[in-house]
Amino acid sequence: MLLVAVLFYPSYSQSVQKIHSHNDYWQLVPFYQAYSQRVSSIEADIYYQDGMLLVGHDTKELRKENTLKRLYIDPIVEQFAKHDGRAWPNSDQPLILMIDIKTSAEPALSSIIALLSEHPAVFDPAVNPYAATVVISGNAPQPEEFHRYPSIVSFDGRFEEEYTQSQLERIAMISAPFDDYARWNGKGSMIKQEKEKVQQAIAEAHKLNKPIRFWGCPDGVTAWNTFHQMGVDFINTDHVERCADFFKNIGDMNYSIEDNNREASSLKRTKMLDKITVGFEGFDPENIRLSHYVPLYTPSYRNDGERRKIKNVILLIGDGMGLNQIAVARTVNRGLTMLKMRFTGLQTNSPLDSYTSDSAAAGSALATGKPHNNRHIAMNDDGTENRSITDYAIAKGMATGVVTLGNIADATPAAFYGHSRERDSSDLITRYLLEKRINLVVGGGTSVFTKRRDGLDIDSFMEKYQVIHDTKQIDQLDGSVLCIDNLLEKAATEETIGLLARVTRSAVNKLARESKRGFFLMVEGAKIDYAGHSNSLAGAVSEMLSFDLAVAEALKFADSNGETLVVVTADHETGGLVLVDGDQEKGLVTARFTTDDHTPAMLPVFAYGPGAKHFIGTYQNYEVAGKIMELLQLK
Repeated sequence: MLLVAVLFYPSYSQSVQKIHSHNDYWQLVPFYQAYSQRVSSIEADIYYQDGMLLVGHDTKELRKENTLKRLYIDPIVEQFAKHDGRAWPNSDQPLILMIDIKTSAEPALSSIIALLSEHPAVFDPAVNPYAATVVISGNAPQPEEFHRYPSIVSFDGRFEEEYTQSQLERIAMISAPFDDYARWNGKGSMIKQEKEKVQQAIAEAHKLNKPIRFWGCPDGVTAWNTFHQMGVDFINTDHVERCADFFKNIGDMNYSIEDNNREASSLKRTKMLDKITVGFEGFDPENIRLSHYVPLYTPSYRNDGERRKIKNVILLIGDGMGLNQIAVARTVNRGLTMLKMRFTGLQTNSPLDSYTSDSAAAGSALATGKPHNNRHIAMNDDGTENRSITDYAIAKGMATGVVTLGNIADATPAAFYGHSRERDSSDLITRYLLEKRINLVVGGGTSVFTKRRDGLDIDSFMEKYQVIHDTKQIDQLDGSVLCIDNLLEKAATEETIGLLARVTRSAVNKLARESKRGFFLMVEGAKIDYAGHSNSLAGAVSEMLSFDLAVAEALKFADSNGETLVVVTADHETGGLVLVDGDQEKGLVTARFTTDDHTPAMLPVFAYGPGAKHFIGTYQNYEVAGKIMELLQLK
């Protein structure tokens, strides 16, 4: 890798974040794309073949025309000539070229030095104090051999090496594999133990007075911001333009009364936690394109808000659904059924241990009526279990059901039947299904039951449930049913946009006949959240409309039954969606996502049927469950 940098770092101020263009040759325009963003470091992998220094990730990519000289050395020389011996015009900003040698150190390194020596005014710090810094990585020589090479090159350091003082002076930076310290995927926050390891590595590098770069690390907005706040000197990215744009305006992203519109170093950063379900195929714009509006349902309002006995409750949770997701879908569809619900409130959703919630903490609050830490599924930090609405309903003899348009073991549905201090412990969480008498569990995630480490398999669950794989069979079966239909994990298309509504109708019909004492049903529109993480506006619209059709089915049953309360809310907002402009008549909307993770935005609560008035006002998310349990007289 070729890096331009000051080799002595007396201070590690992050006011201007350094960016490392990882595998820069994969950019549409190598070197110039990164250079135009004024990144601090640019990386090129090279192979020495037939006397040539060829750039590429592996031997299959090598082309004779893609030489180190043509792609990187000549452009750098050209820019230095244009800007009076500096990397950029009228700028002291250093430039680093990191050369990652994939073949043997020799003769590749000797060839590199010969090439650089042709341009001492560009690469030799003894000639030009603003010279580009060339850092040798990959198959670099052993530290005891550093002295054999001129100061025109520096070296990439490793923690596993022990350097003498003279050897350390030749080290430009420390590069470390991220997975040595953490398994974090860049969504949300690192767990405490992993974050401490990463922070320790940063401190060790800085103790050596060297900057640090992690490779093989997450690469997105949340990751960039997290690494910036932790003091990582070089942010490793394959998305140089997006990354540079993020940091270009980072000072305007934070606000405090004491220091308006300037980044406050003491500001405690939001901790966000979530993941996109493994195996989700994503949002294909062509497949999720809609050609017609979805129909709206107008409730009768016959029993709406009345003080009378409540026998059934249908709780619908739009995972990741904020007010702007609702506004966008309303504009595009020229209306939403949920907006016809007259009794509304607002809920806040901060967990116990942070400001911004993940689905585990928020889902658990909505399920149990108690606040939780992020990553905890209906369980306190000391390991005690918190009973959910379904637990109390089962004890009262009510029928219960959990339906999700995602993976059965995802955090929100899991909170209504399982318990764990770690949301990713799917084996532990789903084992609770064998201990409870839930009448209906519907979702995707076949692998949750077939690829386990605890010795159980799908046959183990057949002893407790009738296991089916087609949602069309739900309404045909009596007794406890576990439906694992992977179609539920796919993005909503024009053909499948009514799937959640159909499953909701079947679930309601089944539960209504299962118990004379009533039922509780939770229905989750899971992929509104996925769309936010993916920054897919089309995905957000299609998943919102899919969810709204399910809301319509719940309202239809409430109107026909007269003893059913319908509550619609969200666990958190995802994506920081901002409504920019629109045209209601044409159904056009302009909107932008500001992050690829959760935000702490307040969330709407819509209620319909007897008892709906109880949901007016502003309150905390766990009070939603408290109100439901009080109205059902479960506690």
